[in-house]
Amino acid sequence: MSLRLNGISVRYGDVPAVSEVDLAVGGGEVVALLGPSGCGKSTLLRTVAGLEAPSAGAVTWDGADLAGTPVHRRGFGLVFQDGQLFPHRDVAGNVAFGLRMRRVEREERDKRVAELLELVGLAGYQRRRVTELSGGEQQRVALARALAPRPRLLLLDEPLSALDRALREALAVDLARLLREAGATALVVTHDHDEAFTLADRVAVMRAGRIHQVGPPAEVWQSPADVEVARFLGCGRVLAAREAERLVGVAARVGLRATALRTDPDGPLEAEVLERAHRRDHVRLLVRLTDERPGGEQPVAGEFEAVAAIADPPEVGDAVRLAVDLDGVAVIGRR
Repeated sequence: MSLRLNGISVRYGDVPAVSEVDLAVGGGEVVALLGPSGCGKSTLLRTVAGLEAPSAGAVTWDGADLAGTPVHRRGFGLVFQDGQLFPHRDVAGNVAFGLRMRRVEREERDKRVAELLELVGLAGYQRRRVTELSGGEQQRVALARALAPRPRLLLLDEPLSALDRALREALAVDLARLLREAGATALVVTHDHDEAFTLADRVAVMRAGRIHQVGPPAEVWQSPADVEVARFLGCGRVLAAREAERLVGVAARVGLRATALRTDPDGPLEAEVLERAHRRDHVRLLVRLTDERPGGEQPVAGEFEAVAAIADPPEVGDAVRLAVDLDGVAVIGRR
Protein backbone atom coordinates (compact mmCIF):
# COMPACT_ATOMS: atom_id res chain seq x y z
CA MET A 1 0.00 0.00 0.00
CA SER A 2 1.38 3.42 -0.87
CA LEU A 3 0.50 7.07 -1.31
CA ARG A 4 1.83 8.98 -4.29
CA LEU A 5 1.58 12.67 -5.14
CA ASN A 6 2.19 13.46 -8.81
CA GLY A 7 2.71 17.10 -9.79
CA ILE A 8 0.39 18.47 -7.08
CA SER A 9 -0.27 22.22 -7.28
CA VAL A 10 -2.75 24.22 -5.20
CA ARG A 11 -3.68 27.84 -5.90
CA TYR A 12 -5.85 30.33 -4.03
CA GLY A 13 -6.86 32.66 -6.82
CA ASP A 14 -3.62 33.95 -8.31
CA VAL A 15 -1.56 32.89 -5.29
CA PRO A 16 0.30 29.55 -5.56
CA ALA A 17 0.31 27.68 -2.23
CA VAL A 18 1.82 24.41 -3.48
CA SER A 19 3.71 24.00 -6.75
CA GLU A 20 4.37 20.78 -8.67
CA VAL A 21 5.01 18.50 -5.70
CA ASP A 22 6.00 14.87 -6.26
CA LEU A 23 6.20 12.63 -3.19
CA ALA A 24 5.68 8.99 -2.27
CA VAL A 25 4.95 7.38 1.11
CA GLY A 26 5.42 3.61 1.24
CA GLY A 27 3.49 1.14 3.37
CA GLY A 28 4.57 1.33 7.02
CA GLU A 29 6.69 4.41 6.35
CA VAL A 30 6.57 7.72 8.26
CA VAL A 31 7.41 10.78 6.15
CA ALA A 32 7.67 14.27 7.65
CA LEU A 33 6.90 17.44 5.70
CA LEU A 34 9.28 19.91 7.32
CA GLY A 35 9.31 23.62 6.62
CA PRO A 36 8.68 27.12 7.98
CA SER A 37 5.20 28.52 8.56
CA GLY A 38 3.48 29.48 5.32
CA CYS A 39 5.52 27.16 3.09
CA GLY A 40 2.46 25.12 2.00
CA LYS A 41 2.98 21.94 4.02
CA SER A 42 -0.43 22.01 5.76
CA THR A 43 -2.13 22.83 2.47
CA LEU A 44 -0.45 19.80 0.93
CA LEU A 45 -1.62 17.61 3.83
CA ARG A 46 -5.19 18.89 3.46
CA THR A 47 -5.02 18.09 -0.25
CA VAL A 48 -4.03 14.50 0.56
CA ALA A 49 -6.94 14.31 3.03
CA GLY A 50 -9.38 15.59 0.40
CA LEU A 51 -10.07 18.85 2.26
CA GLU A 52 -8.49 20.89 -0.55
CA ALA A 53 -8.84 20.27 -4.29
CA PRO A 54 -5.58 20.40 -6.25
CA SER A 55 -5.32 22.87 -9.13
CA ALA A 56 -3.18 20.33 -10.97
CA GLY A 57 -1.75 16.87 -10.42
CA ALA A 58 -3.09 13.73 -8.78
CA VAL A 59 -3.21 12.09 -5.35
CA THR A 60 -3.21 8.31 -5.75
CA TRP A 61 -3.39 5.33 -3.42
CA ASP A 62 -1.99 2.09 -4.82
CA GLY A 63 -2.28 3.66 -8.26
CA ALA A 64 -5.94 4.64 -7.91
CA ASP A 65 -6.69 8.36 -8.38
CA LEU A 66 -8.52 9.77 -5.34
CA ALA A 67 -9.88 12.85 -7.10
CA GLY A 68 -13.49 11.64 -6.89
CA THR A 69 -13.20 10.13 -3.41
CA PRO A 70 -14.66 12.23 -0.55
CA VAL A 71 -12.81 12.70 2.73
CA HIS A 72 -14.80 10.14 4.70
CA ARG A 73 -14.22 7.41 2.10
CA ARG A 74 -10.45 7.74 1.73
CA GLY A 75 -9.74 5.61 4.79
CA PHE A 76 -7.31 8.18 6.19
CA GLY A 77 -7.02 9.20 9.85
CA LEU A 78 -6.37 12.83 10.81
CA VAL A 79 -4.76 14.31 13.93
CA PHE A 80 -4.55 18.10 14.30
CA GLN A 81 -2.48 20.20 16.69
CA ASP A 82 -5.36 20.81 19.10
CA GLY A 83 -6.66 17.22 18.95
CA GLN A 84 -10.25 18.38 18.27
CA LEU A 85 -11.70 15.93 20.78
CA PHE A 86 -15.40 15.83 21.61
CA PRO A 87 -15.67 17.52 25.05
CA HIS A 88 -19.06 15.94 25.80
CA ARG A 89 -17.68 12.39 25.40
CA ASP A 90 -15.38 10.56 27.78
CA VAL A 91 -12.06 9.09 26.65
CA ALA A 92 -13.59 5.81 25.52
CA GLY A 93 -16.34 7.65 23.64
CA ASN A 94 -13.77 9.70 21.75
CA VAL A 95 -11.56 6.74 20.86
CA ALA A 96 -14.55 4.63 19.80
CA PHE A 97 -16.12 7.32 17.60
CA GLY A 98 -14.82 6.02 14.27
CA LEU A 99 -15.69 2.46 15.25
CA ARG A 100 -19.28 3.47 16.04
CA MET A 101 -19.55 5.16 12.65
CA ARG A 102 -18.52 1.85 11.09
CA ARG A 103 -21.08 0.02 13.23
CA VAL A 104 -18.51 -2.17 14.94
CA GLU A 105 -20.08 -4.40 17.60
CA ARG A 106 -19.86 -3.21 21.21
CA GLU A 107 -17.63 -6.03 22.46
CA GLU A 108 -15.12 -5.62 19.62
CA ARG A 109 -15.27 -1.85 20.03
CA ASP A 110 -14.47 -2.00 23.75
CA LYS A 111 -11.61 -4.40 23.10
CA ARG A 112 -10.10 -2.09 20.46
CA VAL A 113 -10.43 0.95 22.75
CA ALA A 114 -8.68 -0.86 25.61
CA GLU A 115 -5.94 -2.06 23.26
CA LEU A 116 -5.25 1.45 21.96
CA LEU A 117 -5.33 3.12 25.37
CA GLU A 118 -2.74 0.58 26.48
CA LEU A 119 -0.68 1.43 23.41
CA VAL A 120 -0.72 5.18 24.09
CA GLY A 121 -0.03 4.78 27.81
CA LEU A 122 -3.53 5.61 29.05
CA ALA A 123 -4.76 2.20 30.19
CA GLY A 124 -7.78 2.52 32.50
CA TYR A 125 -8.68 6.05 31.31
CA GLN A 126 -11.89 4.95 29.53
CA ARG A 127 -14.27 6.87 31.83
CA ARG A 128 -12.14 9.98 32.29
CA ARG A 129 -13.51 13.23 30.90
CA VAL A 130 -11.25 14.61 28.18
CA THR A 131 -11.56 18.09 29.72
CA GLU A 132 -9.77 16.74 32.82
CA LEU A 133 -6.73 15.56 30.85
CA SER A 134 -3.44 17.35 30.31
CA GLY A 135 -2.51 18.59 26.85
CA GLY A 136 -0.21 15.64 26.30
CA GLU A 137 -2.88 13.16 27.40
CA GLN A 138 -5.43 14.75 25.08
CA GLN A 139 -3.07 14.35 22.13
CA ARG A 140 -2.61 10.68 23.03
CA VAL A 141 -6.40 10.26 22.99
CA ALA A 142 -6.56 12.02 19.61
CA LEU A 143 -3.94 9.64 18.25
CA ALA A 144 -5.78 6.60 19.63
CA ARG A 145 -9.02 7.85 18.05
CA ALA A 146 -7.32 8.25 14.68
CA LEU A 147 -5.78 4.77 14.89
CA ALA A 148 -8.95 3.02 16.07
CA PRO A 149 -10.51 2.30 12.64
CA ARG A 150 -7.12 1.05 11.37
CA PRO A 151 -6.68 3.79 8.75
CA ARG A 152 -4.55 2.97 5.76
CA LEU A 153 -2.84 6.37 6.12
CA LEU A 154 -2.43 8.60 9.17
CA LEU A 155 -2.16 12.37 8.58
CA LEU A 156 -0.75 14.45 11.43
CA ASP A 157 -0.77 18.25 11.16
CA GLU A 158 1.61 19.82 13.71
CA PRO A 159 0.41 17.24 16.28
CA LEU A 160 2.65 18.46 19.12
CA SER A 161 3.03 22.20 18.47
CA ALA A 162 0.42 23.25 21.05
CA LEU A 163 2.44 21.62 23.87
CA ASP A 164 5.29 23.13 25.87
CA ARG A 165 8.81 22.24 24.72
CA ALA A 166 9.66 19.67 27.41
CA LEU A 167 6.38 17.80 26.89
CA ARG A 168 6.69 18.09 23.11
CA GLU A 169 10.13 16.49 23.17
CA ALA A 170 9.01 13.66 25.44
CA LEU A 171 5.83 12.99 23.47
CA ALA A 172 7.70 13.01 20.14
CA VAL A 173 9.74 10.01 21.32
CA ASP A 174 6.56 8.26 22.47
CA LEU A 175 4.77 9.08 19.21
CA ALA A 176 7.64 7.66 17.16
CA ARG A 177 7.40 4.42 19.14
CA LEU A 178 3.60 4.31 18.81
CA LEU A 179 3.67 4.78 15.04
CA ARG A 180 6.17 1.96 14.63
CA GLU A 181 4.40 -0.39 17.03
CA ALA A 182 1.13 0.27 15.20
CA GLY A 183 2.83 -0.31 11.83
CA ALA A 184 1.28 2.97 10.69
CA THR A 185 1.82 4.60 7.32
CA ALA A 186 1.94 8.30 8.15
CA LEU A 187 2.52 11.77 6.73
CA VAL A 188 3.46 14.30 9.41
CA VAL A 189 3.53 18.09 9.03
CA THR A 190 5.88 20.00 11.33
CA HIS A 191 8.07 23.08 11.46
CA ASP A 192 10.22 21.59 14.24
CA HIS A 193 13.51 19.96 13.19
CA ASP A 194 13.79 17.73 16.25
CA GLU A 195 10.23 16.51 15.86
CA ALA A 196 10.71 15.64 12.20
CA PHE A 197 13.98 13.82 12.75
CA THR A 198 12.57 11.91 15.74
CA LEU A 199 9.40 10.75 13.99
CA ALA A 200 10.27 10.19 10.36
CA ASP A 201 11.89 7.51 8.26
CA ARG A 202 12.31 10.19 5.58
CA VAL A 203 12.12 13.98 5.74
CA ALA A 204 10.80 16.19 2.91
CA VAL A 205 11.94 19.80 3.31
CA MET A 206 9.48 22.35 1.89
CA ARG A 207 10.05 25.98 1.03
CA ALA A 208 7.73 28.37 -0.83
CA GLY A 209 5.34 25.62 -1.89
CA ARG A 210 7.96 23.24 -3.27
CA ILE A 211 9.85 20.24 -1.90
CA HIS A 212 13.57 20.96 -2.11
CA GLN A 213 14.99 17.80 -0.56
CA VAL A 214 13.78 14.35 0.47
CA GLY A 215 15.89 11.80 2.31
CA PRO A 216 16.60 9.95 5.54
CA PRO A 217 16.98 12.30 8.53
CA ALA A 218 20.75 11.83 8.86
CA GLU A 219 21.30 12.56 5.16
CA VAL A 220 19.17 15.72 5.19
CA TRP A 221 20.85 16.97 8.38
CA GLN A 222 24.40 16.28 7.26
CA SER A 223 24.02 17.19 3.56
CA PRO A 224 21.42 19.93 2.94
CA ALA A 225 20.52 20.31 -0.73
CA ASP A 226 21.22 24.04 -0.91
CA VAL A 227 22.09 27.08 1.18
CA GLU A 228 18.45 27.89 2.01
CA VAL A 229 17.82 24.38 3.34
CA ALA A 230 21.07 24.56 5.32
CA ARG A 231 20.06 27.87 6.92
CA PHE A 232 16.60 26.51 7.80
CA LEU A 233 18.30 23.53 9.45
CA GLY A 234 20.33 25.77 11.74
CA CYS A 235 23.48 26.62 9.77
CA GLY A 236 24.06 30.23 10.71
CA ARG A 237 27.24 30.62 8.68
CA VAL A 238 28.01 29.28 5.21
CA LEU A 239 31.61 28.94 4.04
CA ALA A 240 32.94 28.54 0.52
CA ALA A 241 35.13 25.49 -0.10
CA ARG A 242 38.43 27.35 0.32
CA GLU A 243 37.37 28.91 3.65
CA ALA A 244 35.93 25.60 4.87
CA GLU A 245 39.18 23.77 4.17
CA ARG A 246 41.17 26.34 6.13
CA LEU A 247 38.80 26.40 9.12
CA VAL A 248 37.33 22.92 9.48
CA GLY A 249 39.42 20.84 7.10
CA VAL A 250 36.60 20.06 4.68
CA ALA A 251 37.22 21.00 1.02
CA ALA A 252 33.56 21.72 0.16
CA ARG A 253 30.95 24.40 0.72
CA VAL A 254 29.70 23.89 4.26
CA GLY A 255 27.18 25.24 6.71
CA LEU A 256 28.23 25.71 10.32
CA ARG A 257 25.79 25.19 13.16
CA ALA A 258 26.53 26.73 16.55
CA THR A 259 27.96 23.40 17.74
CA ALA A 260 30.62 23.36 15.02
CA LEU A 261 32.93 25.35 17.28
CA ARG A 262 33.28 24.46 20.97
CA THR A 263 35.42 25.91 23.70
CA ASP A 264 38.41 23.67 24.39
CA PRO A 265 41.55 24.74 26.30
CA ASP A 266 43.62 22.66 23.88
CA GLY A 267 41.77 23.78 20.74
CA PRO A 268 43.75 25.05 17.74
CA LEU A 269 41.73 28.28 17.24
CA GLU A 270 41.82 31.43 19.31
CA ALA A 271 38.87 33.81 19.55
CA GLU A 272 37.40 36.71 21.49
CA VAL A 273 33.94 36.38 23.07
CA LEU A 274 31.62 39.13 21.81
CA GLU A 275 28.30 37.94 23.26
CA ARG A 276 26.95 35.06 25.31
CA ALA A 277 23.50 33.67 26.10
CA HIS A 278 22.55 30.82 28.42
CA ARG A 279 20.45 28.02 26.92
CA ARG A 280 19.01 24.92 28.62
CA ASP A 281 22.05 22.68 28.29
CA HIS A 282 24.83 24.94 26.99
CA VAL A 283 25.98 28.53 26.66
CA ARG A 284 25.75 30.06 23.17
CA LEU A 285 28.63 32.36 22.25
CA LEU A 286 29.28 34.85 19.50
CA VAL A 287 33.02 35.00 18.85
CA ARG A 288 35.55 36.60 16.54
CA LEU A 289 38.58 34.58 15.53
CA THR A 290 41.80 36.34 16.51
CA ASP A 291 44.61 33.85 15.87
CA GLU A 292 46.82 34.12 12.82
CA ARG A 293 48.31 31.40 10.67
CA PRO A 294 51.80 31.50 9.11
CA GLY A 295 52.09 34.55 6.88
CA GLY A 296 49.81 36.65 9.13
CA GLU A 297 46.57 35.27 7.67
CA GLN A 298 43.52 34.49 9.79
CA PRO A 299 41.85 31.13 9.01
CA VAL A 300 38.53 32.87 8.22
CA ALA A 301 37.44 36.44 8.98
CA GLY A 302 34.17 37.42 10.63
CA GLU A 303 32.00 36.41 13.54
CA PHE A 304 30.98 32.86 14.41
CA GLU A 305 28.64 31.09 16.80
CA ALA A 306 30.19 28.68 19.27
CA VAL A 307 29.11 26.78 22.37
CA ALA A 308 30.50 26.42 25.88
CA ALA A 309 29.61 24.24 28.83
CA ILE A 310 27.16 25.55 31.43
CA ALA A 311 29.80 25.24 34.17
CA ASP A 312 32.14 28.26 34.28
CA PRO A 313 31.45 29.73 30.82
CA PRO A 314 33.68 32.52 29.49
CA GLU A 315 32.76 36.19 29.93
CA VAL A 316 32.27 38.74 27.17
CA GLY A 317 35.71 40.01 26.22
CA ASP A 318 37.52 36.84 27.25
CA ALA A 319 39.98 35.12 24.96
CA VAL A 320 39.05 31.48 24.41
CA ARG A 321 40.40 28.54 22.49
CA LEU A 322 38.09 26.61 20.21
CA ALA A 323 38.02 23.15 18.65
CA VAL A 324 36.04 22.04 15.60
CA ASP A 325 33.24 19.49 16.11
CA LEU A 326 32.43 18.00 12.69
CA ASP A 327 29.01 16.89 13.92
CA GLY A 328 28.07 20.56 13.66
CA VAL A 329 29.31 20.87 10.07
CA ALA A 330 26.93 20.24 7.15
CA VAL A 331 28.26 19.69 3.63
CA ILE A 332 25.93 21.54 1.25
CA GLY A 333 24.82 20.02 -2.04
CA ARG A 334 26.56 16.65 -1.63
CA ARG A 335 23.98 14.03 -2.64
